[in-house]
Amino acid sequence: MSNQRYMATLGHIARESSDVTRLALFYKEVFGFEEIESPDFGDLKVIWLNLPGVFAMHIIQRNTSTNLPEGPYSATSAVRDPSHLPMGHHICFSVSNFDSFLRSLKEKGIETFQKSLPDGKVKQVFFFDPDGNGLEVASRSES
Repeated sequence: MSNQRYMATLGHIARESSDVTRLALFYKEVFGFEEIESPDFGDLKVIWLNLPGVFAMHIIQRNTSTNLPEGPYSATSAVRDPSHLPMGHHICFSVSNFDSFLRSLKEKGIETFQKSLPDGKVKQVFFFDPDGNGLEVASRSES
């Protein structure tokens, strides 16, 4: 067995959607993702996004034959309450100006749930993207 160590980095996150254009627009408007060139997969519609210096997101046209829920909104029992997200599936981003980001969510009419870590040093806001995928944005701790 080899003891060689390696460093893993995040390559991309893939999200399946029945409306790839709507979902891509959300991530571009809320987080500043930029659309990048994506391969032509024929009938399969994809939009590739990049958050410069961070990671890529691949938004893929939903395949209904999988019979999986698209997200919590389309599950058998819809979950639309962001207060459930701290202990559920979500992706977390960090921002340098948390209060400004929070204002932008409110201006967009996005329902949120806010809390802080127990030590109070990191503020958190939880919300859903248009398909019901859980998101967290945390303040960068000032250390």
